[in-house]
Amino acid sequence: MFWPKISISRSQHPNAPSDCTAAPFTPSIFCARPAANTAPETRHARPLYAIGDIHGQLAELERVLALIEADGGPDAKIVFLGDYTDRGPNSREVLDLLISARDQGRNWHFIKGNHDRMFEWFMHPYPKHEAYLPIELGWLHPRLGGDTTLASYGLNFTDKDRMLNVHADALAKVPQSHLEFLSSLALTFETKDLFFTHAGIRPGVPLADQDEEDLLWIRQAFHEDTRQHPKLIVHGHTPTEAATHYGNRINLDTGAGYGKPLTGAVFEGRTCWLLTPSGRVALTP
Repeated sequence: MFWPKISISRSQHPNAPSDCTAAPFTPSIFCARPAANTAPETRHARPLYAIGDIHGQLAELERVLALIEADGGPDAKIVFLGDYTDRGPNSREVLDLLISARDQGRNWHFIKGNHDRMFEWFMHPYPKHEAYLPIELGWLHPRLGGDTTLASYGLNFTDKDRMLNVHADALAKVPQSHLEFLSSLALTFETKDLFFTHAGIRPGVPLADQDEEDLLWIRQAFHEDTRQHPKLIVHGHTPTEAATHYGNRINLDTGAGYGKPLTGAVFEGRTCWLLTPSGRVALTP
């Protein structure tokens, strides 16, 4: 796996780990953890990172992971907002990277997106259709990108092929570890100040009582509500030109599924910065 070489300096941010020097290095997402005598950070001082919808874009994921490591070191705590697959060309490789990192003990937390559930449901012993979709669409439709996901596993088919034949081929070629990863994904992750989920929440409903369909699919009812929620909601799902802070929510989906740059952000409490090659850039309402 290729990791671009970058140079960083501890002067970029005071929370950068003490072993970050100005010398160029290759980001080591799977490198060993610091020595046991490293002074532990306090829980409240430690930054928390988040990554928007990836959609099979391996190179963009590697780029953002390098930015995170430059800011927070190899043990940075990261929340992924879902939609790891579909549309982009490298869905299999993206899942390989995430699963390998999890198995290496990375402090990474994975939220389920609607595209991840569509993939998971298609891979049931008998394929399950996402009823939330319009009648004319299915997961394999190019608009949704399941076709490119299966292509990353070596499947070749046309819209004239029978679904059951494509499904049987997928069952033979998609690793069981990928299916287990998809089924294990959480719907939410939260801290004292922040609530991470893929699409958003139903305003007025307690966070503990949110419905799975809303967490995966909601748009207008969530986007149009300007009231403060119990916590700052951090989400993806709806592509925007740039990551945006709306006061009561932050949207980090910047259209990687359509060839646009993937976004990484860092939080300290409710304060948010975007990560760039030149350091942190404050994201404010």
